[in-house]
Amino acid sequence: MTVFSGGKNMKKGLSALLALVMIMGLLAGCGSKEEETIKKEESKEGIDYMVLVNKLNPLPDDWEDKVETVHMTNTVGDDVEVEKKAYDAYLKLKEDLEKEDVHVDLDSARRTVEAQQEIWDDFTEQYGEAYTKKTVAQPGYSEHHTGLALDLYLIIDGKDVVENEDMIQYPEIWEKIHAKLADYGFILRYLKGKEHITGYGYEPWHIRYVDDPAVAKEITDKGDTLEVYLGAVKDTDPEIDYGKSELYTEEELDEAMVQVKCQFASWEGCELEALRYAGDEFNTEENIKWLNESAEDKTYSKAIKITSDFHTPKSGYGSFEKDYDYLDYEWWLGCDEEGSWDIVQMGYN
Repeated sequence: MTVFSGGKNMKKGLSALLALVMIMGLLAGCGSKEEETIKKEESKEGIDYMVLVNKLNPLPDDWEDKVETVHMTNTVGDDVEVEKKAYDAYLKLKEDLEKEDVHVDLDSARRTVEAQQEIWDDFTEQYGEAYTKKTVAQPGYSEHHTGLALDLYLIIDGKDVVENEDMIQYPEIWEKIHAKLADYGFILRYLKGKEHITGYGYEPWHIRYVDDPAVAKEITDKGDTLEVYLGAVKDTDPEIDYGKSELYTEEELDEAMVQVKCQFASWEGCELEALRYAGDEFNTEENIKWLNESAEDKTYSKAIKITSDFHTPKSGYGSFEKDYDYLDYEWWLGCDEEGSWDIVQMGYN
């Protein structure tokens, strides 16, 4: 919204002291009114549709006061709150997709910081802190707080497909959806292979409204993440070496490496250069026992060792050396009964 100054033109040429004093008093009065007008207008200013909220960048303090939202009810009966312009754009996208017999609805969008805290507390109580940190965004650092992040679900043959493990089985449908996102000001937020930048695994259903279709198209065509496009981080393409394994498939190894990459995304300024599977020989009873003793509240039946190369920023990060190449930095992960990998230990052992 444009901020009007509210200033007034004052007559010139008055020389008498009394007149000057009166003018100065009038100017002071106008100044205070002008300042008040500006403050009122600033409080009504719109949001920044290019805002970056992730594991390193919290929701702006005044966001919840500024954002305008609408509510809708999806096909499963849930109330979903969405930023107003993002919802209008979503409806146009939805209408366009239906012309190709692709049907979607909104699973979730805006979530308040308070609601995120409740989710965090519930998950911590039920599943423990380690699992919560891996699966739930820290309150205040979730993009869903903005109202600009939309999670879609599919409707196939009149049936709602809402579970992640089910939706991922329809790559050809997601490809059609992704092809139209930029036309309506959306981008695919969490890309494959960019987990070390975004901090999250690939989510074909998670789209982000950036308002300007031209900007959305530029980001999409470049294959950028929002972080890279905004210059918040440097884009890197780490070398991945799955080695040779008789214990794990490449898909299973990739799932473990994604956990490492998501963790790495929170290491501000560090650049990931390589990840390597260390080999089957590290899946020993001794190492599994060590991981179980180190774990807070989980029991593991398998162990994986992954080594990494990365470079630290000139400003440094944590206890790492500044502007330094770290080689063969170790990550130890345990696999639980459900096949989920957790980072249990890291460093030089």
